[in-house]
Amino acid sequence: MDKVVLEYADAMTQTPVEVPETLFTKLREKFAEAQLVELTATLAWENYRARFDHAFGVEAEGFSEGSYCAMPVKAEL
Repeated sequence: MDKVVLEYADAMTQTPVEVPETLFTKLREKFAEAQLVELTATLAWENYRARFDHAFGVEAEGFSEGSYCAMPVKAEL
């Protein structure tokens, strides 16, 4: 499920936005309609925020620097 969400996030941040129907079909198999709306709204909002900040030269303040927990990458089977 994580891979399909990351693929969707990648498609949502492209210019222009191009989400293939095959990808949306995969998403519909994993998520309810309300969940897809929430996921899409979250991706769109973060993309908006990032572009807004970039346009005004807003840089990270470093508040979360070093305060994350990296997840190990799972090996592909």
